[in-house]
Amino acid sequence: MPLLEGRSAIITGSSSGIGRSCAIRFAQEGANVVINYYSEQEADAGQEVVGECEKAGGKAIAVQADVGSEEDVQRMVAAAVDSFGGLNILVNNAGIENQVPTMEMPLKDWDRVIRTNLTGAFLCMREAANRMKDTGGVICNMSSVHEFIPWPGFAHYCATKGGLKLLAQTAAREWAPQQIRVFNVAPGAIATPINDFVLDDPEAKHAVEEEIPLGRFGQPEEIASVVAFACSDEGSYITGTTLVADGGMSTYPKFI
Repeated sequence: MPLLEGRSAIITGSSSGIGRSCAIRFAQEGANVVINYYSEQEADAGQEVVGECEKAGGKAIAVQADVGSEEDVQRMVAAAVDSFGGLNILVNNAGIENQVPTMEMPLKDWDRVIRTNLTGAFLCMREAANRMKDTGGVICNMSSVHEFIPWPGFAHYCATKGGLKLLAQTAAREWAPQQIRVFNVAPGAIATPINDFVLDDPEAKHAVEEEIPLGRFGQPEEIASVVAFACSDEGSYITGTTLVADGGMSTYPKFI
């Protein structure tokens, strides 16, 4: 039987990258999936992912929502329940970043990243948990190795990922009596559009690959497989922790 047969899931930021791969994998595993995208500019991409999910044998709908907007998140969660009769899984995948030296970082840049990556995760977690509290469920936050590895020029991004660590652990403790599991998945360097600025620069790409014992960027599908496993009954004893999938990057090979 597929790992997620009959489950209903919201995957935020799933019109591209890791979120897209998670959505398709969830559909392959029998789940009904809400494909979330941020703005109308991504509407076509969202519908393409719906089509890929349907080809894979699942049911899917696309919902535009800004995860940093309480009203949008409430509307998205309601759409999942209305369309699929309930909500079993939330994957908080939506995230943004930009490179700015910390001493030069405008408040607007800080606020924008915090709003999407951390406040957005909180809002989605809260709304999803209120739908899951009588039936149980699973919440997976897409963190990063930068919840524990500093990244100069990305202080706002690292702050959100560090915040997600304790947000997940605290929620896991609070919601365990309701049988709601909460955990993070922390990818390393993954070949997605958010990393094009590195992938398109041969020297920068090589420098990153030197930090990875496996010697390569990961693929989105490799993260999706971790998420699908951990969100399924096969991962039923996982909560309050971070699962790291980074090709060994967090072993700091240059320090050895």
